[in-house]
Amino acid sequence: MKNIQTKIATLLLTIGAALPLSSFSQAVMDHSKMNMSQMTPSLTDGEVKKIDLETGKVTIKHDEIKHMDMPGMTMVFTAKDKSLLTSIKPGEKIKFMVINEGGKMIVTDIQLVQ
Repeated sequence: MKNIQTKIATLLLTIGAALPLSSFSQAVMDHSKMNMSQMTPSLTDGEVKKIDLETGKVTIKHDEIKHMDMPGMTMVFTAKDKSLLTSIKPGEKIKFMVINEGGKMIVTDIQLVQ
């Protein structure tokens, strides 16, 4: 009986020691060569909350921005061209294109949803 208990204890210790190794390999995985350019920007649904024509900024409550892996939230974006903001007003539903340009979220296209 003691022999079986010793074998079971040895087996459990071996399994317990090996499990963290698989987790460690995931944590140190190198993602630097991942080609992020393959994630094509797409239109995202949103609702205009606020527009500041002077600064060229627009506050949008948006759905998930899939190509940036960003959950839905309300945030302020900068328009690439201030003229994009002249055809929309707060409360309107839109589809918009956003890109990350040097760490800034830049709206490059806005389409009013009919």
